[in-house]
Order: sequence, then C-alpha cells, then structure tokens
Amino acid sequence: MISVLVADDSALVRRLVTGVLNDTPDIRVVGTAVNGKQAIEKADELKPDIITLDIEMPIMDGLTALRELRRRHPSLPVIMFSTLTERGAAVTLDALASGASDYITKPSGAGSLAQSLDSVGAQLIPRVRALAARGRRAARRPVVPAKPATPLTSLRSRGPVQVLAIGSSTGGPDALSKVLGSLPERPRVPIVIVQHMPTVFTAMLARRLDQLGPSTVVEATDNQPLQPGTVYIAPGGRHLEVQRRGMGVFTRLHDGEPENFSRPSVDVLFRSVAAAYPGTALAVILTGMGHDGRDGSAAISATGSAVVAQDEPTSVVWGMPGAVTEAGIANAVLPLEEIGRYLGQALLAGKAQRPALATMEGRRT
Repeated sequence: MISVLVADDSALVRRLVTGVLNDTPDIRVVGTAVNGKQAIEKADELKPDIITLDIEMPIMDGLTALRELRRRHPSLPVIMFSTLTERGAAVTLDALASGASDYITKPSGAGSLAQSLDSVGAQLIPRVRALAARGRRAARRPVVPAKPATPLTSLRSRGPVQVLAIGSSTGGPDALSKVLGSLPERPRVPIVIVQHMPTVFTAMLARRLDQLGPSTVVEATDNQPLQPGTVYIAPGGRHLEVQRRGMGVFTRLHDGEPENFSRPSVDVLFRSVAAAYPGTALAVILTGMGHDGRDGSAAISATGSAVVAQDEPTSVVWGMPGAVTEAGIANAVLPLEEIGRYLGQALLAGKAQRPALATMEGRRT
C-alpha cells in the first residue's frame, strides 16, 4: 500500500484528492495538512511514501516547505499542485529546480466535479505509483562503491551528427537544464526536444533554458528552418516534427491524436528525425514515465544513428529510458552528468565519439 500525505489549504481540493487516491486499491491517504509548516510536521510524524504539495498556502507556502522537506527527507517524492497560468508555470519550474519530483495541474473549475476527479486521477495516480516504486527500489538498493569504468563499443553512425533529438518527461526540466547547461560551446547542429508539459509551461521552460548555456532555446513555431546552435522545444499540446525540403529542414507543428497519451509525443518527433536525418542523428532519452520514445528511438537506430539513454540511478523515473534500454535500442546507458559531457564532445566534433564512461547498467540491482 502506497501512503500519501496531501497538503493543500483548500478543503475542497483536499477532499477531491483524498477521494481519488482512497478509491485506488493500492493507495491510501494517511494524513492531510493545510499549510507548508503542517506538511513538514506530518511528514516527520507519518513518514509517507509520497507528498502532494500545493504551491500557494498560508503560513508557509509550498516552495518554502519543499526546500525544508528536501533538507529533512532528501529522497521523499514530492508532487506539486500547480495552476495552468504563467505564474503557476514559473513557480512550478522553481519547485522542480528545488527538488520536486513532478507536478500536476489543478482543474480549471470550468468543468463538472466528475471531470475534475477524472483530471486529477489521470494525472496523479500514475505519478504516485511510479515515484513510490522508484523510492522503494532506491531504498532496497545497496550502497556500493563506484566501479572503474570499462570501455563501451563506439557509437555507430553513418556520418557526422547533423541533429540532436531529446525526449524527456518526469524529471525532464531539471535534466534538460543540466544537459544544455553543460555544453561548453554553441553546438554546430540544431537540437529538437519533446518535454511532456502543458501549454504555457513549455514557453516558460524555453525562456529559462535559454539563460543557461551557449545555445539559443526557443519554443518551436511552425515552419521554422532548423539552425545550428538553436534548441527547438515542442509547444505544449502540439506535436513537433521536422521535415526536409530542398536543402533545408523545417519544423512542422500539428494537432494530431496523442500518442502514448501525450501531445507532444517523443515518438512523433523521433520518427520524423529518422526520416529527415537517416544515419546522421543522435537521440537521447532522458528521465520520464511510460515508454514514449521507444518506438521512435528504434526508427532512429534502424537508420544507423546512435541512441543514448539516461541510467536508472540518476533518473527520477526510469520508464522512458528503461523502455529503450530493455528493448536493446540504446547504444549507451549513461548517468546524467556523463550525458552532458559526452554530448559536448560529440556535437562539437560533429560526430558521435566514444563516451568517456561505460554504461552504468552494471550498477543496477
């Protein structure tokens, strides 16, 4: 049974979230809190598996409470409740940078109670299960000293890397900031990214990532020519593809059906990358729930391009990179900090070179 502490100053939201979770057979709400101070006290007392934390609360807000929870309980998963507004997006990204595991958006209030329940349940229950499972695996994993790295087989590629494609979800904003922020110089290729996020949030994410490193980061618009050194992030709620026309490659946004319950979808982007850049792409799958990106990575790999996956210990959720790894698609499975260093070398050199460290799969238990 997964135990959850629900912290929100709204009695209605507390009842709604508690009802949704308690109606789920493997989840139980063990306590509620009406402000951040109370959430910290009850976390110490009840030792829940997960905390849901509202951002705006009296006495102590959710962001302040989160930072204290991270100090006291570094590995305790915390899911933030956010509003679908620019301010809500900004504070949510602050929370993710401060160690929140994930977030969900509150219902707008325009729909019925049943619609609100469905919205909360669809977002919250999979996250609670995924984060609780990761926390329990981490608690059981013995602490062992790092093993010396052993060489990896060189990543295969038919030619110089011409594009970097990245897919991420849960834990992705922080992972993307580390990867893009670690690039030592402006890359010589364009970078296209799908991060599972709603509208408003992706524009805010692009602005923040733009401040971190040498690349120019933008939220993609339709029919943009891909330029070296520019990062294009799929806008929330729209699929991003790339299409080769004449001598150039251009973005294409559309409102096709969600894939893997997601729009934008990593698979949609990666399939288009495989078609536009056969044998000359480099794909990276970062932390995230589910398996979006697995089939698209297979399409990229089938053309002779390389695929790199984040390892389990450094992933918030090892769903997406785990699916790629377990399908035998990943050419390398690396910790997050090594992905950033490897990409810096590979992109600046214009080709995929041997990573500095070996796959970390041998450390998993």
